[in-house]
Order: sequence, then structure tokens, then C-alpha cells
Amino acid sequence: MIWLGVTSMTISSIFFIFVFSYLILRFFRKTSALHFLKHWWLSLENRLHLHQSFKIPLYDHNFRENQLYRKILTYLDSLPSVQDADFTNLFSGPNPSDIFLHLDANQIVHDTFLGAKLSWTNNTVAGDSASALVLRMKKKDKRRVFQQYFQHILSVADELEQRRKKDIKLFMNSVAGETYRWRSVPFTHPATFETVAMDAELKNKVKTDLDQFIKSKQYYNRLGRVWKRSYLLYGASGTGKSSFVAAMAKFLCYDVYDIDVSKIIDGSDWKTLLMQTTPKSMILIEDLDRLLAGKSTGVNISSVLNFMDGIMSCCGEERVMVFTMNGTKDEIDQAVLRPGRIDVHIHFPLCDFSTFKILASSYLGLKEHKLFPQVEEVFYQTGARLSPAEVGEIMISNRNSPSRALKTVITAMQVQSNGSGQRLSHSGSGRSSEEVNDTSAVICRESVHTVREFRKLYGLLRLGSRRKEKDESVPNSGPIEKETPSRIEGRVG
Repeated sequence: MIWLGVTSMTISSIFFIFVFSYLILRFFRKTSALHFLKHWWLSLENRLHLHQSFKIPLYDHNFRENQLYRKILTYLDSLPSVQDADFTNLFSGPNPSDIFLHLDANQIVHDTFLGAKLSWTNNTVAGDSASALVLRMKKKDKRRVFQQYFQHILSVADELEQRRKKDIKLFMNSVAGETYRWRSVPFTHPATFETVAMDAELKNKVKTDLDQFIKSKQYYNRLGRVWKRSYLLYGASGTGKSSFVAAMAKFLCYDVYDIDVSKIIDGSDWKTLLMQTTPKSMILIEDLDRLLAGKSTGVNISSVLNFMDGIMSCCGEERVMVFTMNGTKDEIDQAVLRPGRIDVHIHFPLCDFSTFKILASSYLGLKEHKLFPQVEEVFYQTGARLSPAEVGEIMISNRNSPSRALKTVITAMQVQSNGSGQRLSHSGSGRSSEEVNDTSAVICRESVHTVREFRKLYGLLRLGSRRKEKDESVPNSGPIEKETPSRIEGRVG
């Protein structure tokens, strides 16, 4: 009886312990207690070992961007521990379905490599040039995994960057205290060499020149020259220079650094900005003629020349510099335009008939049209010129009616050739002062489909015809000077 009583108590105790253990485990599973215990144990284990820390700053002592910092940050953002972290940042990619994780300021993430446990801290403060990544690892693991771990990081980062190679960024310089730095946004300009309205032979020359440049590292090294190339894009406003810059960047898959000269204080700022650009990039300076003619304390011809080909220009390879201007090259000091500072000159003229046909094909899908001979006659007999942007806006506004678009172009050119001297407005209509007072002289728009509006257009065409006949009665003072077509000047290759 006594034995049976002891046995019964033992079974009851075992059952009670089992139930209690089950409840405890269920409690840990349903709450964060297990996480806290694990964190406490790891913290205790870390305190019992000697550790060593390594700091990877964003900028070096010369305020030049540390490329290792960017590669490590790319690697860390891909770690599973970032996704499992208590807090992290989410960003959308170029495609709406793409979501990317990014470390938050002062966030700690953990990694393992060949059995070694490592931790990274993102010591980042907005606008602070002292931002850095800090690696912490056990001292006993350093010799065993240090070299191989960083090789692994660089390999993974390069693979990730290759996947994202088509994602181009646009950088803009800004002031953060006394330190200049670049801020970036996705570069989503849709222009490509296929969409740029330019002579096909000229486009092929530029593409060949760019293609030869990116394959010529050994050639430039053998010559003892810095591996860079510079282009001048000049011509009237609206002739496609900005779109051509975007096409160049897309073709090269280079990030674009657009320099805002108004934020430059003195000549040393040019050097600082140049040092903080990366290889395989395009540096853009717009309105070069206005820049050199300005009176800003941060801009003078000496600082610009040093930026183009001074000793600091060798701080980085595989760069393309692009300068744009709306005036003529005669307005620029020839010291600025010499080879080495600007290697290739590309002229962007106003719209001629060949450019018009390219625009008609792109905007309206027209290869031929019964009005093309009339358009060509207006181009070559009146000498009237519009910018490609103005012609393109007319075609966009009348894209549902190609015939109306061509008639509107003819009308705009006749109005201009008859001495109005005005450019088209953003709405795609060109009007003289007489037309403004005459409400019947209205150029057709996209939404106008009535007979009345076509009569108005016909009246305007007759008005232009009468003016033309009147002008023909006056003795001709001489032939109208034609602009030369687009061309590449300088040595290509």
C-alpha cells in the first residue's frame, strides 16, 4: 500500500512537471521572452570574448567618396538579417513591384561567415560627412576570415550592382555645412539615341566615339593621358541638347552629376565636387557661355579651365564631361575650346526639312505625306526655321490629325518668315501681332474639328500667301544664308 502511494505521487509529480513545462514553452513561444533570453545569452557570450572593430568612413581625409563604403552598404542591404530586423527602411525600385530594404541610421545587423559571427553598425547622421559603417568581430576570428570575408562582400556587391546596372542616378550638388556632397534621385529621362531627332550618320559617329572611349583604358594609359572625354553641345534653345545628354547617359549606363554653379562659392569648391564624383560617370555643366560671362565669385575662367583639365581632373577615371550652351562658339574664349579641354564639338541647328521628316516619323508615324513637298518648299524657299521643340509641340497638339499638324507647321513657318519674329508658345501656335488682334486667325488645335476652324486656318493661309506675294514684289536683297547641318567637330576616336 505504501509502495502504491509513492508510485501514485511520482506519476502525479511527473505529470505536473510535464504540464508546467508545456505551459512555460508555450508562453515563450507566444511571447518575446525567448528572443530576450537569446539576446541576453549572446550579449553575455560577447562580453567573455575580445573583439576588434573596423571603421569604414563615407569620405576619406581628402573628402573623396570611399567606394568600399558603397559596396559594403549594398551588401548589407541584401542580408536576411535586415529583413528580420525589428526596424528597417523600405524603398520602391524603378519598377512599382520592386521593393528594396535599406539600413536605418545607427541600426545594427548581424552576419555569419565561415562560422564567425560579425556585426555591422550604420553610424549615419543626415548631412554629416563623418558617416561610417563599423564592423565588429571576435579577435580570434580576424586572421581566419578577415580577408576572405571582404572578398566575399565585394563579390556579392558587384553581382548586385550588375543586376541594377540599368538604374541610372542623377546627382545634384548641395551644401551641408562646409562640406559639399551629392544627393541623388533616379534618372528616368526616357530619351535614347533612337528617339533623338538627329541625322543618322551623326548619331552613329557619336555612338562609335562613345563606344571606343569606354574600351580604351589601356590606350589612354599608354599615352599617359587621363581616361576622360569631353563634349560641347551648342545650338539654339529647344534643339535637343538636354535630350541628347540623356541619350548619352543611357547609352553609357553612367550616372549623371549635374553641377549647380549657383551653389559654388570659390575655386576650391570645383575641386571638392570633382573629387566626390565616381568613375563611370557623366559630369554635366549647362549654359557654359552664361557661366563664363557671369560675375559669380565662384566662377572665373581659371577655375573652369582647372576643372576641365587641371591636375585634379586625374582623380578618377572613365569620366565623360558634357558642356552645353545656347550661343555660338565665337562667344567663348578659344582657350576653353582647345582639344584636351573639349574634345568633340556637336552643333544642334534649328529644324530643317530632314529633321522635320524625322520628327514627323517619330511624333505622327508618317514616312511620307502629300503635304511633304509643300513643307519642303516652305523650308527651302522662305528660309523660315523653327526649333525641333516647337515643331514637336505642334505635332503633339495635333497628333490625332497628321494633316492638320503639317498645315499648322506650314502656317507657323509662313508667319515667322513674314517678319513676326516670334517663336511659338508652349501651346504649339505661332502668331504675329496682327493675328492676335484678328480673332479669325486661329491655328487649329487637337480638340478643334469643326468646319469653322478649318475656314479660319484657310483664311490664315491666304493671309500668309498675300504677304508672300507682296514680299516678292520687292527686289531681293540677296540669298538667305543657310545654317550648316549638325556635325561633329574635332578628332573622333
